[in-house]
Amino acid sequence: MCRHLGYLGPEQTLHSLVYDGEHSLESQSYAPRMTQGNLLNADGYGVGWYQDGEATRFRRAQPIWTDQSFREVAGAVRASCAVAAIRSATVGFPVDESCAQPLRAGRWLFSHNGKIEGYGGVEPKLRELAGDVADVPDARAPVDSAPLFALAVRYWKEGMALGDGLAAVIAAITALAPGRYNLLASDGTSLAATTWGDSLFVRADADAIRVASEPLDDDPSWRRVPDRSLVTAGLAAGVSVDPL
Repeated sequence: MCRHLGYLGPEQTLHSLVYDGEHSLESQSYAPRMTQGNLLNADGYGVGWYQDGEATRFRRAQPIWTDQSFREVAGAVRASCAVAAIRSATVGFPVDESCAQPLRAGRWLFSHNGKIEGYGGVEPKLRELAGDVADVPDARAPVDSAPLFALAVRYWKEGMALGDGLAAVIAAITALAPGRYNLLASDGTSLAATTWGDSLFVRADADAIRVASEPLDDDPSWRRVPDRSLVTAGLAAGVSVDPL
């Protein structure tokens, strides 16, 4: 379900991040190799990046391969930190731009690759755990990822580090419902991600870090992250992988 990637390093164009590589994110929209339960990721896409410390975002409800305008614009935008995602909509949720990820609140960007099983039965409890989301419009999107995002924002606002917030979300949701919970987040200077039921890979070069659902190319430096793990990454601290 869905595919996402995070980047941290020297400035690159959004075009290079999304379209470059034999198995680019665009390629994964119509030819994913490791996805669970679907053949296409054609129900929308989004890219979030940072300008002067502020999170900026572009989203659409169409397949990324059909959007020639974004392909052109992406070559003119450069970023040193970005989160991008392509979507395969879970049955019961609309194909709508508001459901395309990454979701955003302040400096935080968030993507969920997976689904909550039996969502209708646990949504009220999740909303209760997340608390007031009046200042987080994306937390009200009509998709199961939204209350997970709302809960993450609550933890981050309470002072949790980026990765700790994702780990706390995993602990909360897995106590309520089975599902696939691969989460990815950024605050503009670091990345954090979880594996819970789907694939994730990390590539750490001398000056850049990439986290992706699938390797974007055939470079042997891509490293598979074990299931039920937390990844935290920063240019100074490097990459850490810890069990959840």
